[in-house]
Amino acid sequence: MNASSSDRAIRSILIVGGGSAGWMTAAALGQTLGRHCSITLVESEEIGTIGVGEATIPTIKLFNQTLGLDENDFVRATQGSFKLGIQFVDWAKTGHGYFHPFGSFGRAFDTVSLHQHWLVSRAESGIDLDDLSMAWAAASRGKFSPPVADARSVLSTHDYAYHFDAGLYAAYLRKYAEARGVVRHEGKIASVQQHGESGFIESVTMQDGRVFAAELFIDCSGFRGLLIEDTLHTGYEEWTHWLPCDRAVAVPCASTAELAPYTRSTKRVAGWQWRIPLQHRTGNGYVYASAHISDDAAAASLLANLDGQPLADPRLLRFVTGRRRKAWNKNVVAVGLSSGFMEPLESTSLHLIQANIAKLLAYFPDREFDPLVIDEFNRVAATETERIRDFLILHYHLTTREEPLWQQCAHMAVPESLQFKIDHFRRFGRLVSREMDLFGPTSWLAVHVGQFNWPQRVDPLVGYRDVDALAWLRKLREAMAGAADTLPTHRQYIERHCKANT
Repeated sequence: MNASSSDRAIRSILIVGGGSAGWMTAAALGQTLGRHCSITLVESEEIGTIGVGEATIPTIKLFNQTLGLDENDFVRATQGSFKLGIQFVDWAKTGHGYFHPFGSFGRAFDTVSLHQHWLVSRAESGIDLDDLSMAWAAASRGKFSPPVADARSVLSTHDYAYHFDAGLYAAYLRKYAEARGVVRHEGKIASVQQHGESGFIESVTMQDGRVFAAELFIDCSGFRGLLIEDTLHTGYEEWTHWLPCDRAVAVPCASTAELAPYTRSTKRVAGWQWRIPLQHRTGNGYVYASAHISDDAAAASLLANLDGQPLADPRLLRFVTGRRRKAWNKNVVAVGLSSGFMEPLESTSLHLIQANIAKLLAYFPDREFDPLVIDEFNRVAATETERIRDFLILHYHLTTREEPLWQQCAHMAVPESLQFKIDHFRRFGRLVSREMDLFGPTSWLAVHVGQFNWPQRVDPLVGYRDVDALAWLRKLREAMAGAADTLPTHRQYIERHCKANT
């Protein structure tokens, strides 16, 4: 660190709270800042963590790679498995399903998008959109292998993420962070001290009287938001009028012979149920709107729809979907549930932790805490979260189911930023993007088509193209099916490369 910057440099950071948010933050800061900054984490084992988000999206690979983690070692340590996408069951209507794949649908063979040619020829071809996904070709057969580097192969067109035990992931990252100088202290915080004039946090006092002072504070205290909300009163923007589920009941069950390489989301009367297969158990939960079903009825529904014997009693979680009005306020940055909550429908909880860590590093402050930097961090954080919000609302809004909750969602007014995308696809089948969209064209296409938002027309450019699209689509389907047949099963791949020790 050069002399001109060192006199204003942040020298001490306190992370309040552990779990995935706290230890992901500690690992990233420890790896980046090294021994130039004192990093302390305080947490209480009595408080515990939520631990709902055990499914991820492909961006988690970048976070792990940035830390230099070995993939097989990480999967082994977290009882992990691999995820090629999400299967949605009964979402558009009962008895119908579709797959949201990681990767792409097919491979481009013309200047016009592949899905436009598919829309024109689907009645004649009998090809489902899922048939053009390498991720689904593998997932539907219970197969898994990472994509190959050869762009000529259809085996290069899929991507993947992970399922893992979030508690084991936090423990794994704790070892990583502590090896890089992060110091952990056990205990509960009794009070928070602020500067009399600026309102900046100066220190926290533990129940046993210990005092921890710092210059930068990271709030990973969960829904409570001990610093960002209880102390700084930042405010919360609620989105339950668009995303009405406000509770979840979760329970693990015994693993089955099948080890599916994908997450399953099944629509229920008052919400939806997740299934997340790990090596040692299967995670399950029912996310629901308490206005439409009681807690006891939700728990009974969940227990009646498990693939194996329950391994614990159902655990109830309450939440309010939305975001903190500022993710960064004064000298406090909120990471994880303290910054807001996006229900786990598209497995974005750990991504949002990762995203705020990345932004903190991109806009890392000095002791002056320039408002220009903080404002830009908050603008980007708000925009990213709102883009994810819109994608989640899309699932709720595009439905033909008759239950009261789903009829409410089908007829509700949605944000203009989402209606814009729905209208463009409904008019010409076009997938339009906006700044900082996390989910790309493949994701939006899967949900539009999977939930029957059929275009009235296709891109006019299709009529000008002299391409035998039907032959290309059939060739892609056959190539993907053939390639999937050559892959190891998901369980075989894990047995060979990353089987957990226990």
